[in-house]
Amino acid sequence: MSRTVAGARVLITGAARGMGRLYAERCVTEGAKTVILWDSDGAALAATTAILTERSNGRTRIAPYVVDIADLGAIAQTAQRVRMEVGHPDIVINNAGIIRGKYFWEHDNGHDTRPTMQVNALAPMYITREFLPEMIASGYRESRIVNIASAAGTLSTPRMSVYAASKAALIGWSDSLRLELVQQGHGYVKVTTVCPSYIGTGLFDRGRRPLLAPLMTPEYVVDRVWRAMLAGKPQLLLPWSVNLTKVLRGLLPLPAWDAVAGRVFGVYRSLDHGIGRG
Repeated sequence: MSRTVAGARVLITGAARGMGRLYAERCVTEGAKTVILWDSDGAALAATTAILTERSNGRTRIAPYVVDIADLGAIAQTAQRVRMEVGHPDIVINNAGIIRGKYFWEHDNGHDTRPTMQVNALAPMYITREFLPEMIASGYRESRIVNIASAAGTLSTPRMSVYAASKAALIGWSDSLRLELVQQGHGYVKVTTVCPSYIGTGLFDRGRRPLLAPLMTPEYVVDRVWRAMLAGKPQLLLPWSVNLTKVLRGLLPLPAWDAVAGRVFGVYRSLDHGIGRG
């Protein structure tokens, strides 16, 4: 799998639009056997399915499933349908995510905090747990798990406290899973943790981008993620400045880092104008 996904079954969450749809299109282009689309928006999912089916011209099976992954019970039910109807995926791309750009005290537990943690942190764990045993049991077939986290999970950002917490949890779990698989001799199942900063999907179009954090195009990010996945790269940080902020945060005393992040890089003011459509 170091060069292609031809003949593979690929499951993508949040697949009806945006980057999820771009991943699905890439699967069709590269000759995947089956592309399994998970999304909560039935209408958008149907439209994407129709486009991908036409584009594949029968070479790739498009298997859509309407599922709200915030409903953790629905994950197990839908996973069972996938196993029965199309088989076990060889690649799982945990792409779906939500964000609430509010101060913490403005969050409503039921409408903001809980779904953010469920979709961004718990759902990828639940989904991976459903399909990982078969990946391990193959004993030889290379498999991939791609977890789309965020640079927000690597540092503190005002008005992103719950989102940052959810992505920090995802990063910690994802990279620990990678190490567990290697430690137990299952290195043929490779985990890639992706931590991008600002992507032009509409979420951050109204925000103030920090210094050295350009607004990346979805196409650019998907291409970089794709290459990292195929190579089995453990972690992908985008852009290069995410690495820099991690290093500086580790080296500087907290008051000094706060000054650099807030005044120099502008990280702490990045959501002063809120977020765009989500």
